[in-house]
Amino acid sequence: MNAIARNAADSLRSIDLPETDQPLRDDVNRVGSLVGEIIAEQEGPAFLDEVERIRIAAIARRETGAAAADLQHELADADVAHAAALVRAFSTYFQAVNVAERVHRIRRRRAYEMTDAQPQPGGLRHVLRGLKAAGVGAGELAGCLARLRVEPVLTAHPTEAVRRALLEKEHELVRALIADIDGNRTPVERRADLERMRLSLTAAWQTAELALEKPTVADELEHVGFYLTDVLYRVVPVFYEVLADALGEFGPEAAATVLPAVLGFGTWVGGDMDGNPNVGAETIAATLASQRSQVLVLYRREVLALSSLLSQSLSRVPCSADVLARIDVYRALLPKAAARLKSRQQDMPYRQLLQLVAERLVESERGREGGYPDAATFVADIALVADSLHAYRGEHAGGFAVRRLLRRAQTFGFHLATLDLRQDSAVHDAALAALLGDADWTTREAGERVERLGAVLDDPAGVAASADETARRTLAVFRTVAELRPRYGARAFGPYIVSMSRSAADALAVLALARIAGCLDEAGEVPLDVAPLFETVADLDAAEDVVRALFADPRYRRHLAARGDRQVVMLGYSDSAKDAGLAASRWALQQTQIALTRLAREAGIHIVFFHGRGGSASRGGGKTERAVIASPRGSVDGHLRLTEQGEVIHRKYGIRALALRNLEQMTGAVLRATLRPRPPEPREPAWRAMAAQVAAEARRVYRGLVHEDPRFPDYFRAATPIDVIERLRIGSRPSRRGGSGGIERLRAIPWVFAWAQNRAGLTGWYGVGSGLAQVIAASGRDAVVEMTRDWPFFAQLVDDVEMVLAKSDLAIFECYSRLAGDLHAPYYARIAEEFDRTRNAILDLKGETELLSGDLRLRQSIRLRNPYVDPISLLQVDLLARWRAAGCEDDDLLHALIATVNGISAGIQNTG
Repeated sequence: MNAIARNAADSLRSIDLPETDQPLRDDVNRVGSLVGEIIAEQEGPAFLDEVERIRIAAIARRETGAAAADLQHELADADVAHAAALVRAFSTYFQAVNVAERVHRIRRRRAYEMTDAQPQPGGLRHVLRGLKAAGVGAGELAGCLARLRVEPVLTAHPTEAVRRALLEKEHELVRALIADIDGNRTPVERRADLERMRLSLTAAWQTAELALEKPTVADELEHVGFYLTDVLYRVVPVFYEVLADALGEFGPEAAATVLPAVLGFGTWVGGDMDGNPNVGAETIAATLASQRSQVLVLYRREVLALSSLLSQSLSRVPCSADVLARIDVYRALLPKAAARLKSRQQDMPYRQLLQLVAERLVESERGREGGYPDAATFVADIALVADSLHAYRGEHAGGFAVRRLLRRAQTFGFHLATLDLRQDSAVHDAALAALLGDADWTTREAGERVERLGAVLDDPAGVAASADETARRTLAVFRTVAELRPRYGARAFGPYIVSMSRSAADALAVLALARIAGCLDEAGEVPLDVAPLFETVADLDAAEDVVRALFADPRYRRHLAARGDRQVVMLGYSDSAKDAGLAASRWALQQTQIALTRLAREAGIHIVFFHGRGGSASRGGGKTERAVIASPRGSVDGHLRLTEQGEVIHRKYGIRALALRNLEQMTGAVLRATLRPRPPEPREPAWRAMAAQVAAEARRVYRGLVHEDPRFPDYFRAATPIDVIERLRIGSRPSRRGGSGGIERLRAIPWVFAWAQNRAGLTGWYGVGSGLAQVIAASGRDAVVEMTRDWPFFAQLVDDVEMVLAKSDLAIFECYSRLAGDLHAPYYARIAEEFDRTRNAILDLKGETELLSGDLRLRQSIRLRNPYVDPISLLQVDLLARWRAAGCEDDDLLHALIATVNGISAGIQNTG
């Protein structure tokens, strides 16, 4: 066992973990040994010895409480190429351990599935058993399933962007570990598995982590496409099989339930125009075309495989008359393809029909006359085969495989993923100012704009054409929707999201622009859900008045009626936390959901909340299952739509078994929150008063530092690697809204990312300690402990803060802070004081002496990585100082710094 593997083993033994985690120890040892061998092979034994020396120094610092400066001195002034190699060595270890941990999650899932006695908590079997025990009947369950909808939306916000080439190598490592997941491989097979792992790790070592050029929207589409086509496409039918099995356990009546399309997937890639000049009508069209092509290729491949499988002969078993009739229709429609059918297979109806279906898919991709007019027609063909097999004893002769394709076709259609559209309200106002010939449009009162927009909605023909570039680009988007909707289907387009929504006029502006552009359906209505996005705390507080005004507007109500009286509202976790801190953000989001749920119920509108969550706790990250259960009563109501961003996509959907587990947990949580929400709690009014007090004080303290201290922006830019993050080539969108400016214009992702990189984690806890201290002093410790224990909303807030604190390291952060020169002492002292206040309050409320005492696996995960993250962080500090002193050029120093950013991201696993 080499040094890296020994460190992993020591770290795992230092925490009292269950014996069931022994296989994780073994896997970490195996991949750790391989990483060490590869490093020695690629860089030399002396280099591996140096890595070991640095690791020992990092461990000693933590065990003795020595100053980080000692370790920093060890790493100072390293040659740039050598520093980059050190970072790569530590990062390779993180990636291997990350994979081992994910595979262990699969192992734990399998262990639960080996027994019927205790289903895995959060899984569908576990949830349905609990609902049955709570008195839910089959009829009530069927009614909920009929309107159940779970929609993860993959966005182009990569803070740990992994190249597709590296994703494929990681999958090979996963497959090799899973092959021996039960420890039943022979020695020869294990040697072969080891060589597969060695191959994937070595090839990854020799592959650049990031492309040399900034990714285009097309590159981002390819990245998201990996998860849609290589993972989710494969997982979807398995999800429905698991759900069907769970319903079978629920009872015979539930087992007979015809499952609707519960799952759907969305994407922002190619449609998120907010602040991104690279996205517009052209990328919308290109994205839809690409997604259509990808899914048609998948269908054709599967259809041809089924044609080989379904070799049933009419001389042995009949098939439905409808299948035979469909073959005749397609022979006439596709004469060239019909001529290629082999005469010796003329008594094999399924094979013939499926080969003709495959040809129709080819014609569909090429846009030719013989193609399918829509996905529903293709679904009908597959359903025809499935029904015939069911009717003529074919369930075990291919019916299972056909139903799998049917589930995929019902889920992905010809669009693969729904494309959301998003734009800033200010862009709409600029376009309308030009179209209406009103230079003062953007400064007019909201009521005045609503009145004028009403006139436009009544008669859009009176609006003059404009030569303004913003107006042209904006109208082109709506014209593209109008043009492409008939080809791709209504499901191809998701909601039109209006960022920075502050009045009813912002939603009405979308309807007006759509009508001006002629973007209308067959009934003359705008065929898009308009989703106001409330981002800052002030906007969230005003959301009830905005939505109430929309519901009171007769033109908007007519639009809602055409959309099935369904209103989508998007909630911004990122900007609200950046604006007011974590506690105030979470409280404002909770209050807004309560108010809008009540308002929608009074108005007879079904409201759907779209949660704009990010990867880190301060951007709404964390366990989705817990967040759903902690939501206000009635706010879920059968529907969950949320963004999946950055490293979260890779963590949740990078491996098929984990993607399935994630989909099960989300669906199970929605079922629980909808069918059996938490009962009314008489203590809740008092808790709400205390939570409001925490939020108010936390907001005051947070804003006092971040937004109201005039010198803080300078400190922020000096004490974090924000200048490196702004130069990263990981996304097609600029890091700022509207060009240069202070913290206000900086997007939430780089803001959070910067504080994660310097190990302070400030965005996830600053101000919370002051808020907790004040409420403990006012209400007493026992009352706050009770609230933390018994109220899911507050418990999740406290747990999320605890996790961020545990991942933070103020000693490392102090090294970054010193880069700020004279600003270091006052700001570091202020931040450290609040950190201690928050940590002490959390430990007091939980009755613990050490963070994460109740989550040993997470403690283990952090401890495994710390000896490797710390050196990368200190290398980053040294390189950052040298790069800035040299003028911040785009040179080898910057490339080495980018390597440190990637390494820290892989190590802490929570970034932006």
